[in-house]
Amino acid sequence: MSKVESALHYLRYLQRRFVEDGCLQRASSLTYTTLFAVVPMMTVTYSMLSAIPSFDGVGEQVQNFIFEHFVPSAGATVEEYLQGFSRQARHLTAIGIAILVVTAFMMLRSIESALNAIWRVEHGRRGLAGFLLYWAILSLGPLLLGLGFVLTSYVASLKLFTDTSEMLGLGSWLFRILPFLMGVAAFCLIYMAVPNRKVLFRHALVGGITVSLLLELAKSLFALFISFSPSYQLIYGAFAAVPLFLLWIYLGWVIILIGAEMVRSLSDLQAIMIRHPLPNMIQALLVMEAFDEAFAHGQPMTREQYQLRRPISMEQWECCCRALAREGLLREDQEGSWTLCRNLAKVELWTLIRNLPWSIPTAKSLSEVNEALPSWLLSLLARLQRFDADGNKQFSISLSALFSGDEDSSPEPAAQSTP
Repeated sequence: MSKVESALHYLRYLQRRFVEDGCLQRASSLTYTTLFAVVPMMTVTYSMLSAIPSFDGVGEQVQNFIFEHFVPSAGATVEEYLQGFSRQARHLTAIGIAILVVTAFMMLRSIESALNAIWRVEHGRRGLAGFLLYWAILSLGPLLLGLGFVLTSYVASLKLFTDTSEMLGLGSWLFRILPFLMGVAAFCLIYMAVPNRKVLFRHALVGGITVSLLLELAKSLFALFISFSPSYQLIYGAFAAVPLFLLWIYLGWVIILIGAEMVRSLSDLQAIMIRHPLPNMIQALLVMEAFDEAFAHGQPMTREQYQLRRPISMEQWECCCRALAREGLLREDQEGSWTLCRNLAKVELWTLIRNLPWSIPTAKSLSEVNEALPSWLLSLLARLQRFDADGNKQFSISLSALFSGDEDSSPEPAAQSTP
């Protein structure tokens, strides 16, 4: 494939996965959850930062920075409302504060659930592991933000830095790029820490940069849309900022989920770009061969090691391993690794392929594969060709003949349409 065809093939794959994972519906759900959790999150942030005397007043700076650089101008009115709600929430009783923390936890749980669905993770973090992740985000997140603001203010106040930046003309440029870098760091951390799956840093970094660029573009287009569409102000009046704010949150979650699909796909990029992938049945037999060889040498077999032999997507790897585990051939340990647990000399080929949840591949489907196949698979191809020929001979009767019991009659040739 040419580079243009490869790019179009990859974009079509992302679009298909975005639709299959129901990302638009998940973005709607996350928008609804964010609406209820934004005040608790702000309250927790203020509380964490106010607990440290050096961070006094940093909470307001963080909030103003976020609304100024990450939310279009329509969020100014909403920011005033949220500030008032948050100030009132800080005077709640212990029970009220506990309810706010639970609401914030529910938002983080919804985010984790959405990302785990994209990574095809069946079980998210449970118990202590999930609690520690959420608590780390709620506690360390505000503290790291506050520390970043304090250090930035300190460095900016140094005379050497001020004189050097003014001389080189870098002062305004550094402060313009700072929000972008903070966004990249935040999204990169989300894609690495939240899914219950190992995500490489370089993949998360690519996703963080892409999402930050898309958000900057969306913010400009959104502000342009507001300036050219005054009907919202005419219809909703002073309340116009609220639906616009919700629309922006929804658009932001759509972009974040697009980035998640992109990060997940980067680990499967080699397998995604194959135009004619191996059928699941054949891939499962190849996986069993790899496990058998690894077991004979006393070595483990992971997806990363298998990918050195031939490309396989994370989804197909999990699908094949789980199907083989249901047949008692593989076993999954607590860390999610798979091991061989049965002597393959006692496993019959026909019994296995009849019990696996996929149709028997045809010889034609294997002939379209653009990769070198092992000799035993070529032998299986010859068996499939004979199987196809015998099946065609045994089942070449019409449905009318089958239902009437007249198995000697052959189906009439299909009528050909004239052009």
